Amino acid sequence: MNEPLVQFRSVGVRYGAGSGSGGSGGSGGSGGSGVSAVEDVSLDLHSGETFGLVGESGCGKTTLAMALMGLLPPAARVEGEIVFQGRDLGSLPESGRRALRGDRMSMVFQDPATSLDPAFGIGGQIAETIRAHRGIGRKESKARALDLLRQVGIPAAEQRYFDPPHRLSGGMRQRVVIAAALANDPALLLADEPTTALDVTIQAQILDLLRDLQQQHGTTILLIAHDLGVVAQVCDRVGVMYAGQLVEVAPVAELFARPEHPYTRALLDALPGATRTAGPLRVVAGEVPDLADPPSGCRFKDRCPQRTGDCDRTPPLADAGSGRRIACWLSPATRAAAARPASGKSTTSVGELS
Repeated sequence: MNEPLVQFRSVGVRYGAGSGSGGSGGSGGSGGSGVSAVEDVSLDLHSGETFGLVGESGCGKTTLAMALMGLLPPAARVEGEIVFQGRDLGSLPESGRRALRGDRMSMVFQDPATSLDPAFGIGGQIAETIRAHRGIGRKESKARALDLLRQVGIPAAEQRYFDPPHRLSGGMRQRVVIAAALANDPALLLADEPTTALDVTIQAQILDLLRDLQQQHGTTILLIAHDLGVVAQVCDRVGVMYAGQLVEVAPVAELFARPEHPYTRALLDALPGATRTAGPLRVVAGEVPDLADPPSGCRFKDRCPQRTGDCDRTPPLADAGSGRRIACWLSPATRAAAARPASGKSTTSVGELS
């Protein structure tokens, strides 16, 4: 099998005390105070796949993506390793990270209005992205920008080229942002809730557009979403995050047919469905814990209806076969992994990636 496009190796993100600007050989701060927004995430993303990352707000999904992009604020400290196309991103200077952003990796944010400059035409903003990384002239970059606008379904692209963003609808603006993200044929596209602010009809069009463009360009997509229905439509695999930790990973069909982690089951039980009888929807009782003072052991234990005494210990994320990984003491795979001798592997700090 080819090497994964992206490898997260025991990645953590910490804010506050212990997250200062120490060098790459620092301790990582895991024993200090502060907020551990992401903790010990290990995950591979493969070329050409769409990977969905789901979980409630505040579970660390966007933070993990921003760590990959190198867009975290200076107060954040990233621990572990993030490897992209065989390169350790933590070892790159900011100039190296900037060269990757918009070229080999791009990001589509939730609100397209904040991603576009209101003072300039939409086409010119796409062309500028192309020139910044390709070193071509204005004529060539404009032709490429027009072609991208047509690919994403902007009608009368030549006339729209000079329109500022406020003259477009929300759905059109999101199409423009996607065009800009794909301007230099990136190997990786991170999409952070790209359809949340859109109505269901436009949402479906944007999802179809992402699928079509992925087939054309072979782009790997990391899709961050709250909407499990969206994930079921477009993703190949799914990772479930809770309170900064990855608790389950599985092929999408397997996850929906046979969720194993109690948190995953709770999320799916809260979905409305065509076969649901009358009555209120189920909810996940309680709230995501305060990451400044998370509970010991399993972070979901205070909300879990299947809690046992084992839950006071932190469950490892274990390989359960068939592409599934699970971090729950109810899983035989987790119990077996915990019984094996520790490998002695430690987390290596890679310093700030801002």
